[in-house]
Amino acid sequence: MPLNAESPGASGLNVAVLVSIGRHPLTARTRRADQDARAVEMALSLKGASVNLMHAGQHDSDNEEAIRGYLGMGVEEIRLLEQMPQADVVPVLTDALRASAPQLVLTGTRAETGEGSGILPYLLAEALGWPVINGLAAVEKVEKGVATVLQALPRGKRRRLRVRLPAIATVDASAPAARQSAFGPARRGELDVQPHASEADPSLSQWQIQPARKRPKRLKIVKSSSARDRFKAAAAKSDGGGGQTLTDVTPEQGAEAIFKLLREEGVLR
Repeated sequence: MPLNAESPGASGLNVAVLVSIGRHPLTARTRRADQDARAVEMALSLKGASVNLMHAGQHDSDNEEAIRGYLGMGVEEIRLLEQMPQADVVPVLTDALRASAPQLVLTGTRAETGEGSGILPYLLAEALGWPVINGLAAVEKVEKGVATVLQALPRGKRRRLRVRLPAIATVDASAPAARQSAFGPARRGELDVQPHASEADPSLSQWQIQPARKRPKRLKIVKSSSARDRFKAAAAKSDGGGGQTLTDVTPEQGAEAIFKLLREEGVLR
């Protein structure tokens, strides 16, 4: 597959990227998912790596249009593991990864459609017995079965980690932005559709799914006669310095402290 390779040290590396169907935040139209596209961009930047894309889900016209957005990045083929709607994708992806045996699996932090819980990489890592890295910002080098990566931390900080392969890594907005999708390669790319027997997840029928709403920002009330001071207090960012660090406590004490905090914040009633 054509690669725009710049990063050294990944010669012969087999990389699998799990891609999903995205949704535009304004128009709600299907598209390639932003975080998954960043994962594809990271895989394509690894010099000498073999990149394979996988998608597990329903195959229809809307989904195909979104999946072809990844083909437009310069990928020749996407393996589409076709399932019925609302089927659990963990078993079929686990079997596919065991069969293809990649050294590194990249995926977005969470999907933009469906459950969007972000737990899929952890379920796959548990099923395969592989380590998982969250918030991957860059892959520096891969040698002797060990990858040196940069993990994104809050406030722009980075942490260098060394992980033994095979491993699963999630990519978020801290990674380099994905290249634009070209129309020609998107049309010429191939979808390797592989039907798989699946059953609907029985737990989904008991759920109530609705669009997520942005939580309002908590305002800090300031008693002041000046409109300027009140506006500054309303627009200021919260410091978030009210946390508590617990060390050398039992699991019961930690759970009790978390439960107490959730009650105080109004999460639990």
